[in-house]
Amino acid sequence: MASTNDLKNGMVLRIEGQLWAVVEFQHVKPGKGPAFVRTKLRNVESGKNVDKTFNAGTKVETANVDKRTMQYLYNDGSSYVFMDNSTYEQLEVPPEVVGDAKNFMLENQEAIVATNDGRVLFIELPASVELLIAETEPGLQGDRSTGGTKPATLETGHTIAVPLFITTGEKVKVDTRDSSYLGRVKA
Repeated sequence: MASTNDLKNGMVLRIEGQLWAVVEFQHVKPGKGPAFVRTKLRNVESGKNVDKTFNAGTKVETANVDKRTMQYLYNDGSSYVFMDNSTYEQLEVPPEVVGDAKNFMLENQEAIVATNDGRVLFIELPASVELLIAETEPGLQGDRSTGGTKPATLETGHTIAVPLFITTGEKVKVDTRDSSYLGRVKA
């Protein structure tokens, strides 16, 4: 058990039998009345976001979440297989738990796997990854006032928008949170 005064971003709480990750929190001390904590919570399993307000000092149940760095090995068609680097134990993760992380995962890449009571909750990737452009149209310069973009397919099969000067075979940096292009990677 922890107090709402101890909340931190990323902390996982157990509320009414469900696991909720703290996305944001704010301690509020109004001029009149008691202090309270305003939070934005994300359901770990469904991804649903909710706003919840707690009285300051209220006890909340924290969930024991084990985050371990694991190596992504392969996708066997029905699940994604990860290996713990210290014990060499392999863990099969269903596609619905992997979610959008599959768009940025390459074989032998490391990722953080979060588990609770032996159940995999989510896969956490670095904020950005470097991937090769597998295919993109040649960019055509024309009459426009701002820089244009074009679709490009990454080596993982995911499509993102890149500037017109990017060509097939180039390595680019991509934000894993919103699939946005961050820049070229210098060789």
